[in-house]
Amino acid sequence: QVQLVESGGGLVQPGGSLRLSCAASGSIVTVYGMRWFRQTPEKQREFVAQITSDGRTTYTDFVKGRFTITRDNAKNTVWLQMNSLKPEDTAVYYCNADAFAADQVVRGYWGQGTQVTVSS
Repeated sequence: QVQLVESGGGLVQPGGSLRLSCAASGSIVTVYGMRWFRQTPEKQREFVAQITSDGRTTYTDFVKGRFTITRDNAKNTVWLQMNSLKPEDTAVYYCNADAFAADQVVRGYWGQGTQVTVSS
């Protein structure tokens, strides 16, 4: 079994920064793509950013130039650096990863989510 644990959410003023982290643990053999999604009560969960195991990144348009996704393969950890935050970035942010576990099956896993609130 694989667990994803996020941290780093909180309350920040518009224009401020936050850094989210997500650590994968458990019976991991290999972690492939790692991603961040976000969700508000009014919207379906939406894609934010992705990083492959070899470091290639993809961002959705509304965060390009403001958010940066990075990872440490040795620690099975992914980060999301969020700068120039806007009130519309307020959401629960979820970590997602594809992992090959000890049961020799590749599955997608989700973290429990961390709340980010951008407000003055």
